[in-house]
Amino acid sequence: MERFQDKVVLITGGGSGLGRATALQIAKEGATLVLVDLNKEGLEESKKEILTETPEATVELIEANVAKEEEVKNYVDTTVNKFGKIDGFFNNAGIEGKQNLTEDYSIDEFQRVVDINLNGVFYGMKYVLKVMKKQGSGSIVNTASVGGIRGVGNQSGYAASKHGVVGLTKNSGIEYGQYGVSIKAIAPGAIMTPMVEGSLKQLGGENWEEAGKEFVSVNPMKRFGKPEEVGYLAAFLLSNQADFINATVIPIDGGQSYKY
Repeated sequence: MERFQDKVVLITGGGSGLGRATALQIAKEGATLVLVDLNKEGLEESKKEILTETPEATVELIEANVAKEEEVKNYVDTTVNKFGKIDGFFNNAGIEGKQNLTEDYSIDEFQRVVDINLNGVFYGMKYVLKVMKKQGSGSIVNTASVGGIRGVGNQSGYAASKHGVVGLTKNSGIEYGQYGVSIKAIAPGAIMTPMVEGSLKQLGGENWEEAGKEFVSVNPMKRFGKPEEVGYLAAFLLSNQADFINATVIPIDGGQSYKY
């Protein structure tokens, strides 16, 4: 299939994890890619992997901090100036933050997590939606989390920010569906990405792999998800095949959130 032939897709957090996995998938299907990340080395590695698998792919890289509005506006403007449109937007960049009880969670850390995970998603939507509304078409996929549909102990900033992403998704989907724009969120569970590995190391230190076994024990499938499994879902949701899916959040967690 070439669902993304002649399509321009913008991906934040494109330097690793879910962003890279999604980029690898949709490049094979013809997408012109614009990858955004603060990590220059990660971006270069993503481009290298993409071109190794899909030598004919077009891949543009933009270094940006999604927590800074002016840098978000710049990556949107740069994409439109170069390619004339944005067909798909995987609004994916995020961090977990440090773990602590709410009473011990520092205000600075809370603000940092919210700035990246929630404000960054809002800034991206704000500027991309202007483009898509004018086009009369487009698809936005926001990365929330199971932490956006249920509580996550010791992660106040993360849970609050991801709940906010779900709210923004539903609200904006209601507003922009009439303009031919569909907006949805995904809620990954325990997916083995660098961010999740970092979380496990916070919990278990040198024994982080054992902590990982406990981490997935609440999952009916008793395993971590793979980044490419999320990439397959994100690719579908970004494609025209999912245009009628709007203003909703879709878990991809092996059943972890089934109680909620």
